[in-house]
Amino acid sequence: MTAVGPDTLDGLPEQVRARVVAMTADVLPDVPRLPPAVRRVASFAPARRARLGAGAILDALLDDELRERVGVQVSARPAPDAGDVPAVAARSWLVRPEGWELVVTDASARLAAALAPAVDDRELERLRARLADAEQATRELRAAHKAQVEEYKTENTSLRRKLGEERAAHRAARAETEAAEQSAAEARRTAETATAALEKDNRRLRAQVEQLEAAEARGRRDARAERDEASLRARLLLETVIDAANGLRRELALPTVEGAPADRVEADVAEAGVRTPSSAGVLGPGSAALLEQLLAMPRSRLVVDGYNVSKTAWPTSSLEAQRLRLVGALAPLVARTGAETTVVFDAAETDHRPPVTAPRGVKVLYSPRGVIADDVIRDLVAAEPTGRVVVVVTGDRAVAVDVTRDGARVVVPEALLELVAR
Repeated sequence: MTAVGPDTLDGLPEQVRARVVAMTADVLPDVPRLPPAVRRVASFAPARRARLGAGAILDALLDDELRERVGVQVSARPAPDAGDVPAVAARSWLVRPEGWELVVTDASARLAAALAPAVDDRELERLRARLADAEQATRELRAAHKAQVEEYKTENTSLRRKLGEERAAHRAARAETEAAEQSAAEARRTAETATAALEKDNRRLRAQVEQLEAAEARGRRDARAERDEASLRARLLLETVIDAANGLRRELALPTVEGAPADRVEADVAEAGVRTPSSAGVLGPGSAALLEQLLAMPRSRLVVDGYNVSKTAWPTSSLEAQRLRLVGALAPLVARTGAETTVVFDAAETDHRPPVTAPRGVKVLYSPRGVIADDVIRDLVAAEPTGRVVVVVTGDRAVAVDVTRDGARVVVPEALLELVAR
């Protein structure tokens, strides 16, 4: 047995070390100048101190000064019962009274003796009986094993015969598989040939589609040019008629006509107090008030010429910044009026369609490649039913003339910008 020294815990039995930890944990709050590791444990309940801080307490007790301070507090507590050998040894180790080494050594010997196995004659007889039973069971197992070996030999012969049959069947199946793989390879080659032909036809058809799309784009440009030329001729003819009428008026020296045929009717209605003049009659396309009145009507439709408006409002900003500011500015107006709103941006010369996060109630469209935004606006207006309130915000005179002919109301960009800035 290892000798127990005053500065070591290694020679103490496990029961004594546990009692040393328990006694130290019990007096920790009363011990002055505790190390940091033990000071944290001192605030726990006694049971938790011993359970969670056992390692820290044992390490700290290697310091003689701390062990002496703990022994002072333990000696002030009632002594344990003399029959409690681990407690008596633990108290002696901590307090260190005269002759404590003998007390600890004696306790260690008594605890070791209590754990030594004691085998009496009755236990020996029981073990002999168990040995005889084990030998009998071994003989029986050997007999059963011998019978089982014979059975395994018979089964092995049967399995060998079946294995030969399976091998023959496997060779036949392998031959069939090789034939099937050869057929599959031929079918794969045929399918690859057909796929190549189909891809060639697909490329040819795609080229034809591209040619047709290019022809359609040229047709649209030609139609737009013809439409612009017709508009130019009509404007020139109108100006000629107006100039001729003015010249004829000067030639005939016609006096200026004052009043109108309906003046008398309007005067009668005004005297009767039943005429209610409408502000919409005097508001022009540059009036924000007119735009708000139109959008407040049931099921109104608002179409905005995107870049035409944004370049009017923020000409020095980038196109991306213009798109974001315009769509964001429309959000309060759409929320207030409930008008169905579409903003059309021109993308006829590019395939790039940058994403725009549109607010609720606002749709953002890019014109297809080869198609300008003006034509998309004309198509949107032409698709609306007659009688629905459709408002187009644009500064393009040609677009304004076309959509007005289809029944839409035109408002200039300044009116929309004034309305969204409120």
